[in-house]
Amino acid sequence: EDMREIIAAYHRCCAERIIAAGGFVAKYMGDGVLAYFGYPQAHEDDAERAVRAALGITEAVPGLPTTQQAPLQVRVGIATGLVVVGDLVGEGVAQEQGVVGETPNLAARLHALAAPGQVVIAEGTRRLTGGLFEYRDLGRVALKGFVEPVQAWEVIGLSAAESRFEAQHAALLTPLIGREEELELLSRRWRMASSGAGRVVLIVGEPGIGKSRVIAEFRSRLEGEPPPALRYFCSPQHTDSAFYPVISQLERAAGFARHDRTENKLAKLVTVLDRTAVAEDDLRLIAELLSIRFDEKGTPISWSAQRRKERTFSALLRQLEILARQHPVLAVYEDVHWIDPSSRELLDVLVDRVAHLPVLLVITCRPEFQSPWTGQAHVSVISLARLDRQEGSALVQRVAGNKALPQALVAEILERTDGVPLFVEEMTKSVLEAESRDERQRIVSAVSLPHLSVPQTLQASLMARLDRLGAAAKEAAQICAVLGREFSYDLLAPVAAKNDGDLQLALKLLGDAGLVFCRGTPPQATFLFKHALVRDAAYSTLLRDRRQQIHSRVAEVLESQFPDVVTAQPELVAYHCAEAGLVDKAIRYRLVAGRQALVRSTMKEALAHVRIGLELIDKLPTTSPSRQLEIDFQLVLGRALLTTRGYSVEEAGAAYARAHELCKRLDAPAQLVPVLYGRWVYHLTRGEIAVSQKYAEEVLGLGEERDERAVIWLGCLFIGMCVNDRALVQAREYFERGLSVFDRSLRPAWPGVLENEHVPMRLLLASNLLDLGYPVQALSQRDLALAEARRISHAFTLAQALIFASFDHRLISNADFLTRCDEIVAIADQYGFALWHATATLWRGWALTQLGRGEEGVLMVDRGLGAIRATGMKHTLPQCLAVVAESHLAVGRVGEALEYLSEAVGLVEQMQACRPEPTLYRLRGHVLWQMGKVAAAEQSFLRAIETSRRLGAKFPELLVATSLARLWRDQGKRTEARDVLAPIYGWFTEGFDMPDLKEAKALLDELST
Repeated sequence: EDMREIIAAYHRCCAERIIAAGGFVAKYMGDGVLAYFGYPQAHEDDAERAVRAALGITEAVPGLPTTQQAPLQVRVGIATGLVVVGDLVGEGVAQEQGVVGETPNLAARLHALAAPGQVVIAEGTRRLTGGLFEYRDLGRVALKGFVEPVQAWEVIGLSAAESRFEAQHAALLTPLIGREEELELLSRRWRMASSGAGRVVLIVGEPGIGKSRVIAEFRSRLEGEPPPALRYFCSPQHTDSAFYPVISQLERAAGFARHDRTENKLAKLVTVLDRTAVAEDDLRLIAELLSIRFDEKGTPISWSAQRRKERTFSALLRQLEILARQHPVLAVYEDVHWIDPSSRELLDVLVDRVAHLPVLLVITCRPEFQSPWTGQAHVSVISLARLDRQEGSALVQRVAGNKALPQALVAEILERTDGVPLFVEEMTKSVLEAESRDERQRIVSAVSLPHLSVPQTLQASLMARLDRLGAAAKEAAQICAVLGREFSYDLLAPVAAKNDGDLQLALKLLGDAGLVFCRGTPPQATFLFKHALVRDAAYSTLLRDRRQQIHSRVAEVLESQFPDVVTAQPELVAYHCAEAGLVDKAIRYRLVAGRQALVRSTMKEALAHVRIGLELIDKLPTTSPSRQLEIDFQLVLGRALLTTRGYSVEEAGAAYARAHELCKRLDAPAQLVPVLYGRWVYHLTRGEIAVSQKYAEEVLGLGEERDERAVIWLGCLFIGMCVNDRALVQAREYFERGLSVFDRSLRPAWPGVLENEHVPMRLLLASNLLDLGYPVQALSQRDLALAEARRISHAFTLAQALIFASFDHRLISNADFLTRCDEIVAIADQYGFALWHATATLWRGWALTQLGRGEEGVLMVDRGLGAIRATGMKHTLPQCLAVVAESHLAVGRVGEALEYLSEAVGLVEQMQACRPEPTLYRLRGHVLWQMGKVAAAEQSFLRAIETSRRLGAKFPELLVATSLARLWRDQGKRTEARDVLAPIYGWFTEGFDMPDLKEAKALLDELST
């Protein structure tokens, strides 16, 4: 009975001091007590409260009455860290609020380490309590259950640094301190921009350093009316959403409402763009960017995706230029470290364009962003440093207003905020809010989340402020954090599923506390977390299950109520599904996003979506049906790599090989055709013709087996390209069969297969017909193909068509051919087609050598060849080497020409592609002739004629026969010369104004005289 009374008195003593300090008695364990600080209500100074309570207990317990002669003694262990609090055991009054995590175990071990009357704390608690107490270093001690020794401290008592303070809530905008030089630089750049010499200012600094605050202060200090500002916000959740900041800015400027109909949106867009006298094409492009249909207003734009993107760039830049002609413009891009690749491309162009406009472009970013613009004459960089102690102290006092805070307290705030303005601001506000609740002695304390780059003190401040606003406001902040840094009320409301009045009250509390900014009036309102770290802090307070529930609800609401968002930004739905644990749906939406980016020619985003999707697929069991989607992801991956890095890149080959393996394993014939296309084109361009033909034959076999015309004509194209190097007549049969079954309406929508395949098929047939000796038919097919390529206005197809037609350069004059090469180079430059640019450069150099500009042409030819080699293209390399050799021969560099021809012959033998042989041996004969090796030249010409006849290549035979006839004529063998030339010239009965035919006829007439 005596023991019971002693224990009860001891429990009461502990509980009184714990509760008075704001703690929570979680459990009595015999003569032990488990207490939490920071639950259920967080405070800025929970670590300090715990230590004060411990000191109070160790001081009070020895004074408790006891029947024993010796006084009671108590030992205390304290640790601070992240835990999960929940109902672990028991029901009703027996229920325990248990905690799970390392922290309670550490506290228990430190308690065991303490001597009677001691308070022992962990390093984390020591760091949070700072200089408020006096400590004795116990060193690093080995504790059971901990791998590494733990730093421990004994709390001796209060330190002389302790002080009390008074404060009140600040009502004014937090002043900007210590940025006068930066503001003066911005003002100078604005004056220069206003005079027409546009400038770019890059503001670089860590999170919370005050980048946005500097911009706001700069605008407020400008004389007269503030300039119109175009503000673009990049988002960490939209790094793969093409043009996200641009689209968001346009939607805000136009004032789109959630339930606006298409015509209403279009009307609003017209209204806002009318200020810049927008052209109709620009309006339509911008409308399409915002996913506003234009069907009722005119014929849809038929440009290719890449062309549309480039024209959209021009339209957006044109709007800025028109606005700038009316008055100087301030344009701001915030947080470009989160910018999506397409917006980054636009920004790159904008930075260059600004130099010639009355525009000041201000860009903010974190230090990890690698700026490509630094060093340009019109670009300045402002690196925001942390505030020094004097500046930080001034900021604290200005936030506190008329209340002079004790210097010891100010020093503590500055120490914990490390000179970051946002941290200083938030910490000071928390201290002032704490005082308003009679907590003047409290400084700051709470748990930290290791994945956030937020100081423990700021995390504690934000958590405490959220808790003080009440459960409803805190829950609203958590839901808002799931939506992202910026969110709309019309999305938040159905996700939160709360009464409008309650939700708007909670948002008002968040706004009044300075945590969230509001634009507009609900329900037509959007909200923005004051800082990304504020959003992160709110998000971090959600447990996984609850967080997944909210993400799931967001995905559900987007799907059911925001179909336009789902269509325009499938990656956003994919993100929420992934965070909700809905992996299958996340994978499918990522695939939609990847395909959409592929169609839009935003290849970097396509690659990002694919790689995220493949990571998600790896998390699924091998038996999951969604694993079959890996084939589709590999197809998008392969196509994006082919476009951006070249047809022969090994990573693309690996993607198609993986897709093929999965097709066999999963029995997925529907995806087999685009998979086989990838394998075919990869091996063909690498010169592995036999391997490529195997896949081409499989495609044709599938088409015949299924009786699918679209697959049949693809198979004919693929096989025709393979056999065209060895059997011209057979290749012609495949090309003509393919064209005979071609029907544009039957073309399947296979992601990853070439666009407009009938265009290259006609061009290949034209080249084939010319070699076979039918120049008129060849010209007809070529003209049909080029006309179709220009009609559909698809940049890649047009460039490809012009390149394919270049191999038949003898059908046009050298001057016209040079013009065509210039057109190819222009298209390739505009759209980044590396292979086509390289090939056109090579051909352009050749044309210059034929026009007498030899040295200039040879340099260009060599440059083009180097670029072709860099792409890994091998299939057409022998023909390219022949062009290089002919160019060098034209300027008398016979040694170099012979080396290039020898390399080409070796490649032809390796690939077993004999079609280039007549050209190679003909050119070799000319080289040997110029070297004075007439007999060897004659043998080379004879071999070229033999290979031409074996191939049935009438036109190459004509060219070789003309060369050989000229050689024999010079040797006096006029009869032999006439006999070798006359039969092959007689084949070309069709009248055709062609230089090579004219040359052959003139020589034959001379020999017949």
